[in-house]
Amino acid sequence: MDNGMFSGFIMIKNLLLFCISMNLSSHFGFSQMPTSSVKDETNDNITIFTRILDGLLDGYDNRLRPGLGERITQVRTDIYVTSFGPVSDTEMEYTIDVFFRQSWKDERLRFKGPMQRLPLNNLLASKIWTPDTFFHNGKKSIAHNMTTPNKLLRLEDDGTLLYTM
Repeated sequence: MDNGMFSGFIMIKNLLLFCISMNLSSHFGFSQMPTSSVKDETNDNITIFTRILDGLLDGYDNRLRPGLGERITQVRTDIYVTSFGPVSDTEMEYTIDVFFRQSWKDERLRFKGPMQRLPLNNLLASKIWTPDTFFHNGKKSIAHNMTTPNKLLRLEDDGTLLYTM
């Protein structure tokens, strides 16, 4: 499992434990922090996140690749094969299932805030520049969509993006 995903699960687990302990302590009268200050802090964080997200796409053109006219955009690609087969000798075809991950830097998306990493939902993927990746001689490819599109988009404060599908 990816260290980023693992740390994300740990962070969610810790957040849930914190919420449960806050709920229990306030229920049994053990709370040392007034409930209003917790709500104020949560509202402040939501306001900060909203400002960052609003500012990210202000004047951003997703049709232009990062560094256009200055330098090439280096895209790091990882492919993790989860299954291979069946193979058809007569049709000269095979099937593979993969985790496909790309990473690149887009300086236009740099941000300053209390966090270093900003997880973004899959709807934002259509609003930012993404590499136009294709498989040479590929006959058919399918992106798995279960209840929602199976995509992950994560933005680092220096403008580095991780895009997984």
